[in-house]
Amino acid sequence: MAEGQAAPFLDVRDLRVSFPTPDGMVQAVQGVSFSMSRGQILGIVGESGSGKSVTSLAIMGLHGRGSQITGSIQFAGEELVGADPRRILQLRGAAMTMIYQDPLSAMHPYYTVGWQIAEAYKAKNQVSRKAAWNRAVEMLGRVGIPQPERRAHDYPHQYSGGMRQRAMIAMALSCGPQLLIADEPTTALDVTVQSQILDLIMEIRAESETSVIMITHDLGVVAEIADQVLVMYAGQVAEQGDAAQVLESPQHPYTWGLLRSMPRLERSRQDRLSAIPGAPPSLVDVPAGCPFQPRCPYHARTNDLAATARPVLRQVGPEHWAACHLDDDVRSQIFIEEVKSSL
Repeated sequence: MAEGQAAPFLDVRDLRVSFPTPDGMVQAVQGVSFSMSRGQILGIVGESGSGKSVTSLAIMGLHGRGSQITGSIQFAGEELVGADPRRILQLRGAAMTMIYQDPLSAMHPYYTVGWQIAEAYKAKNQVSRKAAWNRAVEMLGRVGIPQPERRAHDYPHQYSGGMRQRAMIAMALSCGPQLLIADEPTTALDVTVQSQILDLIMEIRAESETSVIMITHDLGVVAEIADQVLVMYAGQVAEQGDAAQVLESPQHPYTWGLLRSMPRLERSRQDRLSAIPGAPPSLVDVPAGCPFQPRCPYHARTNDLAATARPVLRQVGPEHWAACHLDDDVRSQIFIEEVKSSL
């Protein structure tokens, strides 16, 4: 860090997470590093099983006792890896919080929405039940729930999918967190409601300088709201950097594949989506070389490095890094001649 430069608000270094299964030890996250400033939005993208959610759960301290976590997670200057579980519990729900993909399963069906938000707030603040209830109603109104005084008495199943997600955001924000982790918060929502939820997250960031980690498989969502992008594959970082640079000039074949697979309005209805062939590798038996090598159409141009050596992140732009064995000139030629026109 340069002299005079502010320390990152969230600084993750060489994070590794593994846990036992009947098939062996799963190496779910392998050496992930990134940092965020206050008020930044980081988009973490990748296919299912890439390690996105495991990374976020490690930050929140939500992995089970059998998990093995090494590396460093500095949150506002405080080390979380190996910290006292009671301290993590104090931070979780107050200084840092999380909203989940399926709010119907995340909320208890036997209690009203208002009661659940009020209890979450009361658990972290020494207030009366009436004050906690008023806070719940206030937060429901803030996230756009109509008639919040009445709807606070309703149960989760009486809310639509978009309203349940708003209620989850209200619960997450009730204690004024400094870090909000959103794990696929718009996946099951129609495009109109999805846009409303993204606008709400942007408003929250602007109002309170809350840092946001947006976990998604949708690069369109990342393009709309993220300042920084982290592309994960097989538990590792394939590419990361400034969102505009990564999305406009991607430098990793996996990112090329993700962008090619996005549906676009300008494409003909007869055009087929371009899927990435093959499947991600097993994280029980991680390949020795580049994890993307079996699916990469350009691995033959790496002089066998892709099959034998794991690539390291290298700077490929002012605020842009990629973990790829392709020579810079070769990668640039492929991008210009074969990839750019298809994105």
